[in-house]
Amino acid sequence: MTIREIRNRLGDTQREFAARYHIPFRTIQNWEAGIRKPPEYIINLLESRMMSDVANRKSIALPKHDPKKSNLPKRSDYVGATAWLKAVRDCIGEPFVFALDEALMCQGYFGGRSDEFLVWGYGNDSVTRFNGVVLLGNQISRYSVKEREGLFFTDFSRTIADALANEVILDMQGITEALSHYYYRNGESFEGISVVPEYQEKFEKLAKEAVNYYEN
Repeated sequence: MTIREIRNRLGDTQREFAARYHIPFRTIQNWEAGIRKPPEYIINLLESRMMSDVANRKSIALPKHDPKKSNLPKRSDYVGATAWLKAVRDCIGEPFVFALDEALMCQGYFGGRSDEFLVWGYGNDSVTRFNGVVLLGNQISRYSVKEREGLFFTDFSRTIADALANEVILDMQGITEALSHYYYRNGESFEGISVVPEYQEKFEKLAKEAVNYYEN
């Protein structure tokens, strides 16, 4: 694939593509104009990153209620987040990895909301037959997945990365609260959280908000 083809698969402008992969904007322009040719290993690396980003963390909009779809168990009908998530898992009836707020519930960093409607995660497109399911992608590395009491969920670093990738459509309150709890439990430190370079600046801003949340 050419650089232009890789960029077009993502739907990015040249400037967005440059920012996504931390490549100088002028370099992208020169590559696409044929003024310079990127090394083969760079093309292969960008193609691999693009395929991952297309499959996961794809641009999405929050789903609206559809009377033709099935409903998942209501959060308000269950005592405790774990009981509700197990009911959701059993209702879905196929492999599903909980993400974002639901992953934080599995990790014990967030209790959720009694009126919880959305369920974030990774799985097959078929799970969107249920109202409220928001797919971040169809696949995820097993190295980013944890398991507890039969529930599969993203680890804390991946959860934070997913939040930063989708913050435009995500209520960040739960993420900020969870990051604050992590800071407190980890001796007032964010050590152990791994964030890819493209989200480092956003993470630093979020971390400051989490510290303020903790201190206030």
